Amino acid sequence: MGHEQLERASDTLHSAADLATGDAAERLTTQADQFEELAETGADHGRLARHENALREIKSSASDEVVEKIDEAMSAITAYRETIEGV
Repeated sequence: MGHEQLERASDTLHSAADLATGDAAERLTTQADQFEELAETGADHGRLARHENALREIKSSASDEVVEKIDEAMSAITAYRETIEGV
């Protein structure tokens, strides 16, 4: 059920990658691809936390447009996290 949020995060991160340049664009594409895989398999809190840390790092030097997209993706990730047990 919650996997739709991971798909949405992937799509949003692909959009962010299209807006970004250089290393940030590559890193966002990698993150988007990983969320696409996670949408099929699911993820635990630890794995999601590692992705969120990577996204926060990318955000720290991104343009406002890219930050907005990353925030949107992180909202989807948070929504997914609320559907899984644990921490």
